[in-house]
Amino acid sequence: MGESAVSASASSESFAGAISERGYANPEVLVSTEWVQEHLDDPTVRIVESNEDQLLYRSGHIPNAVEIDWVRDLNDPVVRDYVGQEAFSALLSRSQITPDTTVVFYGDKSNWWACYAFWVFQLYGHSNAVVMDGGRKKWELEGRSLTRELPKLSPTLSPTHYPAPPRDDVTYRAFRDEVLQHCTDGGALVDVRSEQEFSGERLHMPDYPNEGALRGGHIPGAKSIPWARALSPEDGSFLPATELKQIYGEEHGLSPDEATIAYCRIGERSSLTWFVLRYLLGFSRVKNYDGSWTEWGNLVGVPIEKDVQ
Repeated sequence: MGESAVSASASSESFAGAISERGYANPEVLVSTEWVQEHLDDPTVRIVESNEDQLLYRSGHIPNAVEIDWVRDLNDPVVRDYVGQEAFSALLSRSQITPDTTVVFYGDKSNWWACYAFWVFQLYGHSNAVVMDGGRKKWELEGRSLTRELPKLSPTLSPTHYPAPPRDDVTYRAFRDEVLQHCTDGGALVDVRSEQEFSGERLHMPDYPNEGALRGGHIPGAKSIPWARALSPEDGSFLPATELKQIYGEEHGLSPDEATIAYCRIGERSSLTWFVLRYLLGFSRVKNYDGSWTEWGNLVGVPIEKDVQ
């Protein structure tokens, strides 16, 4: 990541305090709304909005931001998987992102989908990426400008300028067989869903439709740590490291050196928790299980625990 992103991110205040003063293991992965405001026209930066609400970008977005939609752009239209190497290369090329571009992610739902897109970018090795602390919520609370005008992309850049490497499905991604073995071995698991989903009382989030899971409950041995505990309820910014360590370490016994797998229903909420553990707390062996409960809750013969009858 560029030196300017690291130095400038410290200047913005939030309910959690300045980013550089929060004690994160890797503070450079976060930038402030102020930093983004100062880099709206920076040709070395590409701002990316990724939302759950597919109409939100068109109703108003940060000036010069492009949209990367989690369904249309990141997921394969046929197989339950992410887009392949060629499609990812085409996506970044038409978004005029090069391997040297600093990509700034932000979005709705306190950056669920921004962290999800960030995670997918890491599968393809684009490490020159950051998340805007607080997402759309903080930007709007501060009264910063939104526009419906689409960004003016350069017509001179080649559509083949982004050479995406093969996707790495090992370092940061967990599949069901690995999760099953991890569960059998008593490894650390973090269920970031609501308490009702964890207990088996609900098959889905409140106010959301059931996405197809036939069984409720959680993976045996998983710790229930809802994703939102990592964020300030006032402006959606990430809590300081001392508070995060209290939640994940002291309350639930997770260790930065221990292999850890996070999951939710389809991997979006758990990508935010993965971001917190991997970058803010420095967990070196944490993965996101994107199959999550819509897969596990439908598998035949896998172990499930429930807290309700």
